Amino acid sequence: MKAISFGIVYLVPISAILGYLLGGIFTFLTPFFVFVAVPLLDTVLGYNYDNPKDENEDYLEKKKSFRILTWLAMPVSLFLVIWGSYIISIGNVSILEFFGLTISVGINSGVLGINSAHEMQHRVNKKLEPVLARLTLLPSLYIHWGLEHVVWHHRWVATSKDPATAKLNQSFYSFWLQTVFGSFKSAWNFEKNKLIRKGYKSTLVRNRIFHYIIYEILFSSFILLAFGFFSLLFFVFQSIISLSLLEIINYIEHYGLLREKDSDGNYKSVKPYHSWNSSKRLTNWFLFNLQRHSDHHYKPGRRYQILRHFDEAPQLPTGYAGMILIALIPPLFKKIINPRITELKCE
Repeated sequence: MKAISFGIVYLVPISAILGYLLGGIFTFLTPFFVFVAVPLLDTVLGYNYDNPKDENEDYLEKKKSFRILTWLAMPVSLFLVIWGSYIISIGNVSILEFFGLTISVGINSGVLGINSAHEMQHRVNKKLEPVLARLTLLPSLYIHWGLEHVVWHHRWVATSKDPATAKLNQSFYSFWLQTVFGSFKSAWNFEKNKLIRKGYKSTLVRNRIFHYIIYEILFSSFILLAFGFFSLLFFVFQSIISLSLLEIINYIEHYGLLREKDSDGNYKSVKPYHSWNSSKRLTNWFLFNLQRHSDHHYKPGRRYQILRHFDEAPQLPTGYAGMILIALIPPLFKKIINPRITELKCE
């Protein structure tokens, strides 16, 4: 396994810059690349079911080149947002190019930015990577998600307590409202209750989620003051695209999968069949093996390069890039996925 394989995700920011340089309709090069070219290439390159050998796991986990790939996402994502804000501010883009650039930068903030932040946020025993994760989430105005994902989603995944688990027959559009507002609420309440347990009477100023809001307001204010109102619109719209990409992946990852309760009324432990997976080779390279999601929930501490494929995990018919397009059409998504749920044996 070579770290360079996962480096192809950096074609996403390159495509955004190249699209702008070519101009016009080419500013949509990034969405074409991610949602047309990648799914087609996924079909050609096929599947990868290979797992790292036990004796190689320690070496792969410690190999720094895999970490550097995620670390670089922070400066690249911040640069692309600031660069895009500058491009908008100089006023030489058409309305078509404004939307093309906004969508392209938003896709980068979601595909490269949030996905790398997800990997780094899980390094809870480290100092550098969680900080890099929060900075990488800043362009998406979604810093709170990194905390909520680790302390709440992983605990309550595949239960009614988790706002990031989609119910059977729930559309993505309904789920978007549930998870965007529900995840913020669960993150805020987690911090609030933790401070109360520590004996603090005033919980607002010490609440990390409150701090994250301040950081986001300051960064948004910087965009406005440095580049103007239309650049702020660009920044906000690209952040909505970015966080929506995250949430549509959340929707796909656990749709319709629920954990049962034991005789004492407690939820049973998370198993591989509580996450939807895909072993499409190319999209796993693009997403730092995120599609091996069962192992990520089964062993959250495992770094992306040593995540494993499980035969018993429910498998998606395409990679995540293709599934995103399908999820945008609720009747089609349900027609494809619902029959696969009835075939599962989650015991």
